[in-house]
Amino acid sequence: MSLPRVDRQVAIEAEGLPAQADLEAWVAAVLSRHDVPADSELTVRLVDAAESQALNRDYRGKDRPTNVLSFPFECPPGVALPLLGDLVICHPVVAREAAEQDKSLADHYAHMVVHGTLHLLGHDHLEDDEAEAMEQLEREILAEFGIADPYRHDPGEAPGADSEDKRTDA
Repeated sequence: MSLPRVDRQVAIEAEGLPAQADLEAWVAAVLSRHDVPADSELTVRLVDAAESQALNRDYRGKDRPTNVLSFPFECPPGVALPLLGDLVICHPVVAREAAEQDKSLADHYAHMVVHGTLHLLGHDHLEDDEAEAMEQLEREILAEFGIADPYRHDPGEAPGADSEDKRTDA
């Protein structure tokens, strides 16, 4: 199986950033469940809070940094390119969320890459049925890497309390 081409861009100095091989494996796991060329290309840009906040403000109207932003590539009519788009992942937000949710940083990065890549492929979570379908795909893909359900309920937490808090913004 050929791996997707992942352009890893690092715009922040930090510990715990995902390696190229991890990004490729996580993206490949998503693509294997979709009818897209296995050699599809995307960019994963790892950024600081200021860059994430500027992009989130300019493109989504939300003036705060966020964990992952997805920018699907819109191919011109009549042109066939294997480009999926760009993911912008904010390391400080991902690191904070991982700590708050008692997850390993690597596992949370895997979730952000899987979630963002699903958005690049047209999945969304605006409606409850779309959200459940997308979250189920995420659970299945992450389980392939031995990663626990990122939407699981913590003991003592009211059912459904975490689904909105832990849902990503992409």
